[in-house]
Amino acid sequence: MSRRAKNRTGESSSSKPEPEASASDVSRETPPTAAPESPPSAEEIFGERLPLARRYAELLAGAGTERGLLGPREVPRLWDRHLLNCGVLASVIPANATVCDIGSGAGLPGIVLAIARPDLRVTLLEPLLRRATFLSEVAEALELTGVTVVRARAEDHRGTYDVVTARAVAPLSRLARVALGLCRPGGSVLAMKGERAGTELDEARPELDAAGAAECSIERLGADLLSVPTTVVRVVAGASRGGRSSAKQKRNRRDGSGSARGV
Repeated sequence: MSRRAKNRTGESSSSKPEPEASASDVSRETPPTAAPESPPSAEEIFGERLPLARRYAELLAGAGTERGLLGPREVPRLWDRHLLNCGVLASVIPANATVCDIGSGAGLPGIVLAIARPDLRVTLLEPLLRRATFLSEVAEALELTGVTVVRARAEDHRGTYDVVTARAVAPLSRLARVALGLCRPGGSVLAMKGERAGTELDEARPELDAAGAAECSIERLGADLLSVPTTVVRVVAGASRGGRSSAKQKRNRRDGSGSARGV
């Protein structure tokens, strides 16, 4: 395997080893359905790296669907529902940040962020071997030098990151302790959520406070680019992440525009 994409897929192994395909195999698999054309808004998100995003779309439509990482019905809406939906997160991540994508699956949003923001150092955390193998192959095929794939459960991983991302991993109440435990003090958890984001945040308040959350907010991203903006719950880690913060918990329930939160 090339040294371009760092790979630690063997870090956690509770199952018998499975034969791994070579990193080039993902590029040779024929897509059962061609990836759709990228919309004009894709250029605003990916800029000069749009060709990489298009290549990733092809890999998702091909090897991703063949290996069961993406449903065939998702291919026609690959850009709006997946790539652009994740890509708008890049606008709220600090320069040169370290990012951990929990339960990365097919690389959403981790791979997308690494394409859109080459300045980021992105760790893709995925416990399942077949998914971790796919991620390693994609990272090498696209020459994403800032990507590291770690095969492990989030609960077992040790690290301190500026930003922790999660998409369709777990309810916020269950995600709180693990995600905040991976954040540096002052770092952020960006949990991609749907229309129930406000309700889910309210229900998770006790767990968030106990895990050391210093501030929580709901942000809606990409309203000028997407037909349906991406809803993100941002949780800022306090000084006592993983335990109750001694500082007064801030309960900022405002959306990204500064107006009162509406769900």
